Amino acid sequence: MTQDSSFHAPELPRLDPAAAPNEVVPWLIGSTVGEIERELVLQTLARCDGNRTRAARVLGVSVRTLRNKIRQYSSDGIEVPGAG
Repeated sequence: MTQDSSFHAPELPRLDPAAAPNEVVPWLIGSTVGEIERELVLQTLARCDGNRTRAARVLGVSVRTLRNKIRQYSSDGIEVPGAG
């Protein structure tokens, strides 16, 4: 099977934090890893009230890596919880 490199999944809608696991997987199908990562980062930041140190710890990444991701998202025009 050949993958069509021109395919691009639509922008992900916000996932309801109370969604059951059987609702999450269908929501992920058709999304890129980058889109899923971005949503995970943004939701983790929101649940950590914008605290980057805590969010980085939850995500298992360095604060520097998280800061770089936030900078990229902001430059792409994406609203980032706690940024500003």
